[in-house]
Amino acid sequence: MSDKRDAMATTDARQEVVEKAQAAQAAAREMAALPTSAKDRALMEMAQALIERQHFVLEANSADVRAARDAGLSEALIDRLLLSEQRIAGMASSLREVTGLPDPVGEVIAGWRRPNGLQIDKVRVPLGVVGMIYESRPNVTVDATGLCIKSGNAVILRGGSEALRSNIALVRVIADAAYSAGVPEGAIQLIETADRAAAQQLMRMNRYVDVLIPRGGEGLIRAVVENATVPVIETGVGNCHVYVDETAPYDMAEEIVINAKCQRPGVCNACETLLVHQAIASDFLGLVGPRLIARGVEIRGCPRTREILPQAKEATEDDWGAEYLDLILAVRVVDDLEQALAHIARYGTRHSEAIVTREYECAQTFIERVDAAAVYVNASTRFTDGGEFGLGAEIGISTQKLHARGPMGLRELTTYKYVIRGAGQVRQ
Repeated sequence: MSDKRDAMATTDARQEVVEKAQAAQAAAREMAALPTSAKDRALMEMAQALIERQHFVLEANSADVRAARDAGLSEALIDRLLLSEQRIAGMASSLREVTGLPDPVGEVIAGWRRPNGLQIDKVRVPLGVVGMIYESRPNVTVDATGLCIKSGNAVILRGGSEALRSNIALVRVIADAAYSAGVPEGAIQLIETADRAAAQQLMRMNRYVDVLIPRGGEGLIRAVVENATVPVIETGVGNCHVYVDETAPYDMAEEIVINAKCQRPGVCNACETLLVHQAIASDFLGLVGPRLIARGVEIRGCPRTREILPQAKEATEDDWGAEYLDLILAVRVVDDLEQALAHIARYGTRHSEAIVTREYECAQTFIERVDAAAVYVNASTRFTDGGEFGLGAEIGISTQKLHARGPMGLRELTTYKYVIRGAGQVRQ
């Protein structure tokens, strides 16, 4: 009997995805022609609705947080899940900021006239239906929806089970506001089931979904990349490094390392590995190590690190490739810039990498040879973010190289088509 109920639930989950994908595709046709003024009006109404109905959202989020604590989730993961009046205000502010950004739809990327008189224009258009599969962070629900609306796309959202109540509340608030402002019904869809069959179905909806963007940990992203038949933009597992060169100013380097590791350890642009030049390792680690430990950071170090910081645990091979998303930091003393570059090339995830140095040539070498979506000189990796880059918000951080790379904003949610205008020409 239990097996029969499970089979029925799976069938229901898959049917929900099919119906919502069909509705999203129908809405996407209208979204493509929606004027900028209508899209901006919808975004402003969505922002206002978040503020006015925040207690409804916070109540749902509180239930999710209680369940997460009962399930034993780490404090870093709970921080990703947690909403507050301040964070809701930030989400509303992001929506308003997106209204001030140029609408990419209709932009003529290039145009030329052929000798036969044909006018050929390369014009930016929406992708169509964007599917999102993501974990934990309810702000993704709002950021993704806002960017899809502005770029003329319909969106299908499938968040993590731990944030289901929060996401249902958020989508009800922003979808009601958007539809009242003229966005076509069906343009904002949320899969309201935690059944994995729903995610699996969404990954195979090639007929209705134009692109799939996974956002979360390594396991989620790998599962989507390996199982989806819908085209995927791979996003952001972040094993991010900070390399402190022998010429680095200690005070600057300390603040960058503390910020990159501790400000929000549960996000993909947090530093997971610190590399320090051997010439300054004793002095610098002697300064920054106690500060990190005082903030609750567990250090896992190489033998040379552990000689300087006896409190550090022994780092294993797995530590060099780990995305901890927690107050844990792998630390390695390297011989020189070449060894730092080799370490990053072997263990990095092409997300965000930083160097702290006074030497211009050293910085240039790092910029030229590090293969990552964002490369920093004398700044924290925590800036790899759509809002911090001036994109208003982001739908994810792409670590691949085709179509989009780094924080993905409005332009990355568009493609193009050729528009050819003639006066009766036929091909000879």
